[in-house]
Amino acid sequence: MTSRLFRTALAAAVAIVCWLAVFHAPARAEAVIAVAVDHARILEIDRGAGTVIIGNPAIVDVEVLSETRLVLTGKSYGITNVVVLGRDNAVLMDEQVAVQTFEANTVRIYRQALRQTYACAPKCEPTVTIGDTMEVFSTASNQYETRRGIAETAASK
Repeated sequence: MTSRLFRTALAAAVAIVCWLAVFHAPARAEAVIAVAVDHARILEIDRGAGTVIIGNPAIVDVEVLSETRLVLTGKSYGITNVVVLGRDNAVLMDEQVAVQTFEANTVRIYRQALRQTYACAPKCEPTVTIGDTMEVFSTASNQYETRRGIAETAASK
């Protein structure tokens, strides 16, 4: 097998294993809260929260809107948990949160192992997406940052 063919076969095998793990995993008693990267999800709880803890804040962020309403925002791919304690420190919730890619209205271009993502609604524009080629990611990120700086400078005049 050539090296290129081997890498392609390995990538396909990994994709199949990941798909099976997510979609064909045995049912569990605990729910997994799904959040897309760069998207927010409102989480309602039955009783008033006293403390909210995120296992890994690099994966998901939380904003407390009220005692019974939280907003989870996906920051990076991965699985972590959210723990909500009541005012008496009793555990009200301890759930897994899975942050995954958002595929709707996007197109991914693959050049062998290199990837570039476009947001299409309806026109396609390059977007900064975790997992894209470093060169593409850095270029788009630098362009966004430069544009933001120009807008802030113009607004301050």
